[in-house]
Amino acid sequence: MDNQLQNSIVSFIWGIADDCLRDVYVRGKYRDVILPMTVIRRLDAMLEETKPSVLEMKKKMDEAGITNQWPALCNAAGQAFCNSSPFLLKDLTSRAKKQTLKVDFEAYLDGFSPNVQEILEKFKFRNQIDTMIDADILGAVIEKFISPTINLSPKPVYTDDTMKKIKLPALDNHGMGTVFEELVRRFNEANNEEAGEHWTPRDVVDLMADLVVMPVADKIMDATYSCYDGACGTGGMLTVAQERLMTVAKRRGKEVSIHLFGQEINPETYAICKADMLLKGDGEQAEHIAYGSTLSADGNASRQFDFMLANPPYGKSWKTDAEKMGGKKDILDSRFNVYLEDGTQLGMIPRTSDGQLLFLLNNVSKMKNDTPLGSRIAEVHNASSLFTGDAGSGESNARRYMIENDLVEAIIALPDNMFYNTPLGTYIWVLSNKKEERRKGKIQLIDATAMKSPLRKNMGKKNCELSSEIRKEIIRIFLEMEESEVSHVFDNDEFGFWSVTVERPLRLKVFPERKIPNSVFKKEEEALLVKKALSALPSSVDLYDWTAFSKATKLKAALLKKIRPYITEKDAAAKIVPGESDSDLKTTEIIPFKYEGGIDQFMKNEVHPYASDAWVDEKTIKTGYELSFIRYFYKPMELRSMDVIVEELKTLEIETDGMLSDILEGLSL
Repeated sequence: MDNQLQNSIVSFIWGIADDCLRDVYVRGKYRDVILPMTVIRRLDAMLEETKPSVLEMKKKMDEAGITNQWPALCNAAGQAFCNSSPFLLKDLTSRAKKQTLKVDFEAYLDGFSPNVQEILEKFKFRNQIDTMIDADILGAVIEKFISPTINLSPKPVYTDDTMKKIKLPALDNHGMGTVFEELVRRFNEANNEEAGEHWTPRDVVDLMADLVVMPVADKIMDATYSCYDGACGTGGMLTVAQERLMTVAKRRGKEVSIHLFGQEINPETYAICKADMLLKGDGEQAEHIAYGSTLSADGNASRQFDFMLANPPYGKSWKTDAEKMGGKKDILDSRFNVYLEDGTQLGMIPRTSDGQLLFLLNNVSKMKNDTPLGSRIAEVHNASSLFTGDAGSGESNARRYMIENDLVEAIIALPDNMFYNTPLGTYIWVLSNKKEERRKGKIQLIDATAMKSPLRKNMGKKNCELSSEIRKEIIRIFLEMEESEVSHVFDNDEFGFWSVTVERPLRLKVFPERKIPNSVFKKEEEALLVKKALSALPSSVDLYDWTAFSKATKLKAALLKKIRPYITEKDAAAKIVPGESDSDLKTTEIIPFKYEGGIDQFMKNEVHPYASDAWVDEKTIKTGYELSFIRYFYKPMELRSMDVIVEELKTLEIETDGMLSDILEGLSL
């Protein structure tokens, strides 16, 4: 099917909304009718030829008292779905009464097999029937969809019974899928305030598919491969990855079978995804799409996949998921908790306000280790995944786990305004557990923020795109591991650091003459004992030495602890209080793994020259990881020369004098 014919079908269906729905639905709600009706009409057309066989099979099974009829009926229909009602969509156009049409249309919908019923349920399509009946537009909508001017059937329409001249060409499964995807895209554009929430721009998806497929293109074998998206939305990433794999394999003379898997939490987008799979003839694939939250109800818990792509929600709370998983502090899911070699548990649970890293960890947990290619992942995140969280936090631990296990191949910074619902910068993480030799122990950072092509018209907040030439250049930089202004390759430990607490000793000067409140003491005897001890204090006692003072008083430690806040002050000239640190002088130092000599040398070089008595509290040492594109790709603004600035000031001075003359001249008039 050529693009012209495809566009004519899309335009016809798009026009149904304006023709029939305009005075009944607001524009943003057109999709509630058009998308499910497109699905229904396509399925209806695919089932038309085998309808008699399905009805005959149903009659036989009814007579035999067989209750589980769907497998046999689908087999009779020759599809992964069927409709056991006595109607085809065209049979409903003769209904004169609205109520009769409603009853028969509902009976027609009820006749679909369970897999289609689930799609209709998630679309909430039955909620629209009363609205269309009341407005008397249901019949008109059906008439439009069975119009003889378009063909949504997998068989051609001929000009006459001789079947020699084609009036309307057949619409194969791929063509129908393309039509449906284009309708979804148009509705997303029309509702651009929410488009990016469920739909990733095609140019970004194409780049992600290339990032997971092209590095292993020459290693693709005659085999079966699986693709997975744990936040699959309408399924666009899965279908693009499938197409890319098939194309790459075909060019290399390989026969591959691609199985698609995914999960989606939004009911409508889940319905769109499953419907798209069915419309493309992928009945089995449609069954691989799970409904619900990937985080708290993983629909693919026991599976592993070859290729994984995702654009998870970022900056979105996952508090509800955390509660379902037993509360954030008690989550034991092995996807998000691992153990280090020394047996220490590494919790990777991020703050509940943003769960995007959990989707990446979910993918990591589904990587294959026993295949030649292993698994490859491409996932879109915003900047917070790179650096949010202190050392020891869930976010930092997640980065630590991925980097120390040498899973991160590259991170690519995309231009701002690439997505429909956010102007902020986004980044593609590329992961592999079977890195090629030259990439082992290394991470490539690519700054593609300036590599963009402007759109003629903004799509929501998206004002630029990655043209095919730009995508090819990014892939070239990635594959060649190029070192340039926009690409740097680092050792993994470049991004690691220690967070250490540097302590300073407590130094106290004593003021024994100061008054101590009576409320400090539980008993009057204590007050008398302290008063007596302080009054009998030898004059030779060094008041800059708390230890010497304590011994001289002969008071018990508990009593000294009570009175110390009232009779002492911190003083740099005083002697050290053994075993105690000064909380006011405590600092946290960040020490890169790359610092020569490590923590000890850092203390000698950076701390002891200014505070020779400082030490590191060994119990506070934490390991952290963060990645900063600004650090490696920052370009300082070029300053103008002094001569240029002086000339500009002179010009402004002349212009100002002229304006002042005009003002004074006007006042004199």
